[in-house]
Amino acid sequence: MTDNQPIFSALRPQQPDALLALIAMHRADQRGEKIDVGVGVYRDRSGLTPVMRAVKMAETRLVAQQSSKSYLGSDGDIRFTQLLGELIFSAQSVDDDRRFGLQTPGGTGALRVGAALLTRAMPDARVWVSQPTWPNHAPIFAEAGMATLTHPYFDAKTGGIAFDLMLTALDEARAGDVVLLHGCCHNPTGTQFSVEQWQALAALCSLRGLIPFIDLAYHGLGDDLAPDGAGARMMMEAVPAALLAYSCDKNFALYRDRVGALFVQAPSAPLAEMARANTLALARSLWSMPPDHGAAVVRMILDDPALRKDWRSELERMRTRLNRMRTALAAAHPLLAPIARQRGLFSRLPIDPQTVEALRDHHGIYMPADGRINVAGLNDANIGRFIEGLLPHLEECSDAPSPTILSHSSLKEPCT
Repeated sequence: MTDNQPIFSALRPQQPDALLALIAMHRADQRGEKIDVGVGVYRDRSGLTPVMRAVKMAETRLVAQQSSKSYLGSDGDIRFTQLLGELIFSAQSVDDDRRFGLQTPGGTGALRVGAALLTRAMPDARVWVSQPTWPNHAPIFAEAGMATLTHPYFDAKTGGIAFDLMLTALDEARAGDVVLLHGCCHNPTGTQFSVEQWQALAALCSLRGLIPFIDLAYHGLGDDLAPDGAGARMMMEAVPAALLAYSCDKNFALYRDRVGALFVQAPSAPLAEMARANTLALARSLWSMPPDHGAAVVRMILDDPALRKDWRSELERMRTRLNRMRTALAAAHPLLAPIARQRGLFSRLPIDPQTVEALRDHHGIYMPADGRINVAGLNDANIGRFIEGLLPHLEECSDAPSPTILSHSSLKEPCT
């Protein structure tokens, strides 16, 4: 800045967040039967994002028992991180002295401080991300100073993973490069690696000296807690160094409380201690101390057998509801069939931005321009209308049977 340049004049305009604009448009729409499949939060069969029962019970106890609001320290609630580590890695492996964890403000905070740690340790490292991926992934690593490269991932024709193309692209990765991997329930496609694909990726990272950074944001919303974390465990057992970002926002429905953790694995215990010291210093500069309330709630749930059982029961019902909606949607047209095999909140429809706009204008159906939908936005009351609006826009398969619109009665969900 010079004397003739006012402050902020060197800044450049930023693109507005498309999802926030979509939320505003949906809110302004006065139609009573509008459908929101854009916002990435879980919704129950009534269209609400409820507070989980175990969370409410833990919060009640926390209010009654908490005696101080003093700082916990930059690593946050240590018992929370320990219990979360046991949930991911099992109690047998959580005490590995090459691995440590710290509490973060959501999974985003875990990704951000992990990216800063990697940049500090390896200034020339690059990160490989899938195309497509969560839109915030690339900006997080860019703000940490890391160059981002993309590899093919989604096969729009099959609704699966273009795994051979992914491996071919990663042949260009060099030792020390970071590979960002969705632990389960890929955002935005809903696809997941098979056991064999995780094995191949683990072998590649081990052979080539690549650093896996696993984003586990939907643990328990795919096939259950154990299978959803199996790929992460397999990867971290196969390589000397890895990072894992964890979010409690979805599986505990603690979106606004921003609850997450970063786990770092180093080649040796002394290097783990060095990495931990640097991570704490970075956390201190980014947010100083993490917020306590949500992490304390998760800690209380995981530490109490009755609350833990109730949380797992409600999580199972959430997962079952999502997969029922997937099954119903997949049965409506051959082009939608891959949705049944996908998992988590999201899938990507085989439609273009013009169709997305037409669905919004003519049917009040709101989704991002790329056709990504949040399956949790569908329920037995609106899925019939959603399918009726969508079907005319889908290309007919010449060798496939005629599409079927399921009756409202066949889409009924069990009371939960």
